[in-house]
Amino acid sequence: MHSTQGAALHRYATLGSYAFLRQRQGCAGAMTPKRSTFIRPEPQLYAAASPSRHYAGRRTFLEVLAAKGFGDLLAARQGSKKPSGEVRKRLIKGQLAPPAFVPLDIDLPPYAKTKQNPPYTEKYEVHDEEGIKKMRAAGKLAKEVLDYAGTLVKPGITTNDIDVAVHKMIIDNGAYPSPLNYGGFPKSVCTSLNECICHGIPDTTVIEDGDIINVDVTVYLNGHHGDTSRTFIVGKASDEAKRLVQVTKEALDKAIEVCGPGVPFKEIGKAIHNHADANKLGVVRNFVGHGVGKVFHAGPAVLHYRNNERGKMEVGQTFTIEPMLTLGSTRERYWKDNWTAVTEDGSWTAQFEHTLLITPDGVEILTAYE
Repeated sequence: MHSTQGAALHRYATLGSYAFLRQRQGCAGAMTPKRSTFIRPEPQLYAAASPSRHYAGRRTFLEVLAAKGFGDLLAARQGSKKPSGEVRKRLIKGQLAPPAFVPLDIDLPPYAKTKQNPPYTEKYEVHDEEGIKKMRAAGKLAKEVLDYAGTLVKPGITTNDIDVAVHKMIIDNGAYPSPLNYGGFPKSVCTSLNECICHGIPDTTVIEDGDIINVDVTVYLNGHHGDTSRTFIVGKASDEAKRLVQVTKEALDKAIEVCGPGVPFKEIGKAIHNHADANKLGVVRNFVGHGVGKVFHAGPAVLHYRNNERGKMEVGQTFTIEPMLTLGSTRERYWKDNWTAVTEDGSWTAQFEHTLLITPDGVEILTAYE
């Protein structure tokens, strides 16, 4: 979801996010996005002692601090940061199991056979009573599947073991695992270990004591998607890893607290970024929350960092909030599978996600757990 100069705009959808890429035309400086779904470019970390042609247009340290946040600056200046005493090597790709079987009587989303993402739409859904009923059912099942997945997380099992169990539970409940074949994604759940920000593909990778792992479950039930994720601590993790997970969960909770009819979406990013800064953690910017309902991913794009984008919440609207916080770099790099996004410096990262419904009195968490 990088945003740089240029006239050509290319959109591509990923699980849990939308990316908007502008190609460079050789011009300098930063262009302010004109559409609410554009992601603002990262500010440059330069401080000019006096005006000069060399530093023209670059921000001072204090200006960057105000725009970017303490956690991001700390990550940029300190480089890689992993939990103290962590000896786990960086992740490498494992072997994929054959595709999972989906019975013929399961209702399929449009992309299940084509592996092609539906056209992105900025038009968000506002549900009627019947739609809300179906969203509640989808959210409830997604929560129950994630609860079950969490019981499987332990040293010695593979991420593919989680995928197999999740796939079976979803199918047994008459639903379809939304990630499967979405844009060609080959599995039924996302499993993102340690430095993996999101969209980790389940394979033969063995989970180890001290790891943290995000499990992202989405189900398609009665024509509606329910989407949720949690980061689980495996065995005896370091205090720093535990703090990362706890603060990320708190950031999601604080974002949910501000939601309600007429509330600007930018308040979500403000709440998350403030909490991350207070705990000296970085906020990943290039993956966002999204509208969800009959369509897996649609508008609005829900930014997890401070922003001035327009748009307000409406009664009957459903969307996700899914902040990703890091101990170090907030920038990502992709593996050759074009899905797995890991932190640029190998820093560990955590994520939590809920599907929300805006109600006349506030907000309802459709994927709530105790």
